[in-house]
Amino acid sequence: MKVFICGFGTVGQGFCEVIARRRQFIRDRYGEDVVIVGAMDSRSYAYDPNGFDPERLVERKISDKRVGDREYTDSVQVLEGIDYDILVEVSPTDVKTGGVGLKNIICALENKKDVITVNKGPLALRFSELTDLAKRNGCLLRFEGSVGGAMPIINLCRENLVGENICSLRGIFNGTCNFILSKMDKGQPFEQALKEAQQMGYAETDPTNDIEGYDSACKIAILANTVFGRDVTFNDVRITGITSITEDAVALAASRNMVIRLIGEVSETKLEVGPRLVPKGHPLSISGTLNTAQILSDLAGPITVTGRGAGRLETASAILSDLVSIMDERVKPQ
Repeated sequence: MKVFICGFGTVGQGFCEVIARRRQFIRDRYGEDVVIVGAMDSRSYAYDPNGFDPERLVERKISDKRVGDREYTDSVQVLEGIDYDILVEVSPTDVKTGGVGLKNIICALENKKDVITVNKGPLALRFSELTDLAKRNGCLLRFEGSVGGAMPIINLCRENLVGENICSLRGIFNGTCNFILSKMDKGQPFEQALKEAQQMGYAETDPTNDIEGYDSACKIAILANTVFGRDVTFNDVRITGITSITEDAVALAASRNMVIRLIGEVSETKLEVGPRLVPKGHPLSISGTLNTAQILSDLAGPITVTGRGAGRLETASAILSDLVSIMDERVKPQ
């Protein structure tokens, strides 16, 4: 199985590391290897039809600050000129237009290639178009890591809970906001907590997508379409971020034995992201950078899952689960 990686940042590099670690598992399960035939970063790309040592690709990116010796201006032109079976699309998220990731995914699907992505932008903006295109061309489109990183939620709902009537789903889907609010629980002002999050690498230099709730809203749109069969986009989500939460509001919540958390909520009729009061000790009152989701179904009742919503290997583990799913379909286990 030949894989090409678009977006060779920390997650793309983490995926290479995971493939190296799980080489024997894949070989034992399918009787063949996953061959990484190339990778692309924002300026360069590397391609070899015979494949690369995944760890060497990472070493080159770290040492040279670029993954390959070939420069490009049009990623679609590159994809149309190479041979691969699965596109792993992990380019940075663009919640306004879908960015280059959207173009790459459309290109791959139009050329009848399977796609694994953790890129929220294309899915939050053009979900129906992409899933229809995949179906029309007989392609598999998988995106477990787009919501909750390592926390299993999409495949859990679509596969393990396939016989359930899922009534609602709500959760914490942004670790940066949760880190900031957890620090505010301990008396830190918002700006100080944000600065600490940036220093620790949890928040970007421009934290807008996180603190204004846009990142969580993308994930809620994806869940609405995937779990509830709705046809919505990021722009349909009612969004309130955490920038207006004051120390007084946090203290008032604490006096009532509650905390404030940024909660995304989705059902057949609801599509919201905003600060909510959560009782201390409730599954959605967790602190730190973890993500958590509570699924309410008619038979099983409430099911809560918690995990790391971001991270190099954590998100790569979700890509691996999608890769195994595709290979189970295309190659079949031995």
